[in-house]
Amino acid sequence: MDNKKIILGFTGDLAAGKTTIAKYLKAKYGSESYRFSTMLRGMLNRIYVDNTRENLQLLSSFVRKNFGEDIMSRVIVKDVLNDPSDLVIVEGIRRPTDVTYLKDLDGFHMVYVTAEPKIRWERMTMRGENPDDAKKTLDEFLADEKAEADSLIKEIAKQAEFTIVNDEDIESLHHKVEEILKKLRHEN
Repeated sequence: MDNKKIILGFTGDLAAGKTTIAKYLKAKYGSESYRFSTMLRGMLNRIYVDNTRENLQLLSSFVRKNFGEDIMSRVIVKDVLNDPSDLVIVEGIRRPTDVTYLKDLDGFHMVYVTAEPKIRWERMTMRGENPDDAKKTLDEFLADEKAEADSLIKEIAKQAEFTIVNDEDIESLHHKVEEILKKLRHEN
């Protein structure tokens, strides 16, 4: 890679493949990934509270209400700036304040990841990232997408430079990611 840092910010629908992409990039390029939910999960773990989607949303609202809507964005930007890697990943951009400072960083590019709702629901129930995911019905999944934390994603997606439709197999997803990297490296 060039010496110029590439910062890929992923926004996307629930279970569209953002973390799958981050894991791929970490394995192939050794990049670090920063998730907005990581700081929330750390707090919930520290106070021995389950990492359910509902608890994550409650804590996020509390933190933003008491420390500023942009608090999590400020933390992520500091993490990104302190990271020595040439390729840095930011996962889970969900709100306008999440991208407020990121978009001003040299090398930042936002990518919207999406897939058909039924495919995403099936992925979510199989991955078990949150304790309550495996038992979710499709209707509950669709309701989750309307919750405060996910309701602005379509609006945020309009700011994305790239879109990945992740309705195919993993090899296709990797190919789409590599095409984006190829384009960005060519621009550097």
